[in-house]
Formats: sequence, structure tokens, C-alpha cells
Amino acid sequence: MKCLLLSTFEQQGGAARSAHRLYRSLSQMRVDSRMLVQYKKSADPQVLGPKGLLDRLGAGIRPYLDALPLFCYRSRLSPPWSLAWLPKEISPDVASYSPDLIHLHGVGHGFLPLAAISSLPGPLIWTLHDSWAFTGGCHLPGACELYHANCGRCPQLNARHEYDLSRWGWNRKTNCWPKLDVTFVAPSRWMAQCARSSSLLNSMPIEVIPNGIDSLCFAPGDRATARDILGLPQKGLVLLYGASSFTRDDNKGFALLKSALSLVVGGLRQKGLTVVFFGDPNCRETEIEGIPVRSYGSIEADEKLISLYRSADLFVLPSLQENLPNTVMEAMACGTPCAAFNVGGVGDLITHAENGYLAKVADVRELAEGITWMMDDPDRRAILGRKARKTIEVGFSLVEVAERHLALYRRVLDKSRHTTDRVKD
Repeated sequence: MKCLLLSTFEQQGGAARSAHRLYRSLSQMRVDSRMLVQYKKSADPQVLGPKGLLDRLGAGIRPYLDALPLFCYRSRLSPPWSLAWLPKEISPDVASYSPDLIHLHGVGHGFLPLAAISSLPGPLIWTLHDSWAFTGGCHLPGACELYHANCGRCPQLNARHEYDLSRWGWNRKTNCWPKLDVTFVAPSRWMAQCARSSSLLNSMPIEVIPNGIDSLCFAPGDRATARDILGLPQKGLVLLYGASSFTRDDNKGFALLKSALSLVVGGLRQKGLTVVFFGDPNCRETEIEGIPVRSYGSIEADEKLISLYRSADLFVLPSLQENLPNTVMEAMACGTPCAAFNVGGVGDLITHAENGYLAKVADVRELAEGITWMMDDPDRRAILGRKARKTIEVGFSLVEVAERHLALYRRVLDKSRHTTDRVKD
């Protein structure tokens, strides 16, 4: 079996990291697999990227050209939005490998226009790392449910007319998707439910397979050693928070986290609390309500991420919408309990008061209570951490997840062959 995974990025961002982990695991299982990406950083010969300077320059400018029509909506909001209209010929890159099966992951930022997706030889697998496949263009619809019927008058575009860019994008997908021989994979039950309730995907096959994590690599370790590596104080508590570009992305809940900390600051300051951030190089916080802050910016190396999780007493995720967050999975694998809002697929990972803490969505006071509930009792944190680790070992280990994907690949290929044989007969 020859499998080609398509991803805009090689390892940058949650979707790309999940795709790359799956690719590596499949390779270790002796599956002939490759990745085709728009932005390649490694020297891995099995990861195919732009060839030559002109191709790399073209890849760098594509996201900006693809987004040009959005400038007609000057009062639009900031969440990510993709049109996927800019022409691109990808068939030669795919044909050079001649895969039996193509697996799409995050393919935005001008990487794959709809016409290129429609031209891909089937069968296809498509992992729904976000909602883009069943909306008119947004990746995170928030409270908007227009995708249940048809998009238009998009609240993220702040559009005044029914026939806006979101309706245009929705119509284009309505024409393209029925032509695809595709099976969708939802990493969380929540994402599967959203996709099945959409007008674009409600008749499509949708499987639920979580993203996986290398539970041998992301594992509990010595806290003192981890703090020494990072230069963090050995005494006192460490609260960890990380997300990509969290100072600019309201969905990541940075303001809500600061509000929650303001409610518990008195008791935690006496315990020598340090707040640690990662994921956003633009974070300039040095303290919050008198609590010292350490920020480590963007991190791509797993080794440093693992040290961060091991150094922490608690990981907090205040996001307002999440699919199956890698950060929570990584923290739990390292034996670090998590407090989060009960959004999206977070509940697939955290069971309230058993292996972590779930607060009502956007309820700052309840999130603060969860932080206090765990930070005040080291024995409770230890028990929660052990159960969190067990959760990952049982249902989210990379080997198990790769085996489930491989089983799906075989079923899809068998079905495709049988269909082809019937057509020939």
C-alpha cells in the first residue's frame, strides 16, 4: 500500500503535527507513506515540498494571493478564513509518487484549491482538523450554525448580503464534494456531530478516529530535572498554558485565563506560583496580578515541549472551541492534569474530576475554582495525573491510532476495488 498524506505545513500547528506523527508511525509500521506539503522544513526525503527557489517563493506568497478577495470585507473579524480559489496544478506531484490512497489533513493557506481537490485520484481520506470542509470558508464557526443549511451573510465577514463570499464558497463545495470518493475522519465525537449536521457532509461517510501521540516519548519524568533544563524555580507551583498566537486569537481564551487567575491570585501567590506560556512569540507578559510569568515563544522541538509539560503542576486550556487539542493530549501523556472549558472534543480526553477538571464554557469563576481545586492539593493532582496518563495509554497512543487508520485504509481500498470490478463487469 502506498499512502500520500497532504498537509500545508510539515509540523507547524496542531493539524500538521498530528499528520506528521501519523506519517512517521505508518512508516515505522513499514507502510510505504509520504507527505506532500507546501512548507517543508526538515531534510526528510520522504516529505515532498516545493522544488527550487521559484517554487518556494510561490508557496510563500500563495496565502496572501488566495486571501485577496477577503479585503472586500474591511470590517471582517479575525478568525482564519480560506477561499481555496487560487489555481494550482498538483497532479504532477501526486502522480510522481502514484499513491494507492491520498489522506488530506490541513490543506488551507492557498495549498489546495477546490479544483485541485476535485482532481485528486480516489479514494481519499480527509481528516477534519477543523470545520472548513463543511462551511463556506471559515475554519471555526463558533456559535454560527448557518452551515446546517447554507452559508451566507457570514457573521465572521460581517457581511450584509446573503450572497457573500461564504455563499460563493458553499456553492463551490456543493458542486465539488459529491464528485469525490472520500471518507471523512473526525478526531472527536463533537467534530463528527458537527459534520453530520452540515448540509455539505450529511450524506458522506464519517469515521471517528482520534489523533494520536507517542506515549513513549511524551511520558512522565522528573519534575526537578525539567525545571532545571528550563531555568524555572524548583520550589513553588507552575501553571502552564500554550497555544499558537494566543495573544491575537480570541478563541484561545487568553483574556479569560487572566480573568480566572485574578480570582485566585491571593492564595496561589503565597504558594510561589509561576505562570509559564508557550506558542506565541508576541507574548510580552512579565507578570499577571503580581504572579511572575515566563514565556518560551514558539516551540517545535518535542524535547522542549516535554520538559514544559513535566515541569508543570497543572495545564490550563481556556479555549472557547477546540476539536481534539494536542496540548491537552500531550500534557496528559506526561502525567500533568488539565483544567479546561467543556468545549468541543475536550470531553473525549478529560472526564470531570476523574482525570482533570471541566468548567462550563466561558465561565471564568468555575475555571478559577478548578485551578484552585487542583493547585491546593498535591495528592489530588498526583492521582489526577496518573489517571490522565492512563487515559492516553488506553485510547490515544500513536501505535493504536495508526493501526485504526491503517484498518480504515484497507477497508476503503477494498471497497474501491470491488466497485471498480463491478463497473468492469
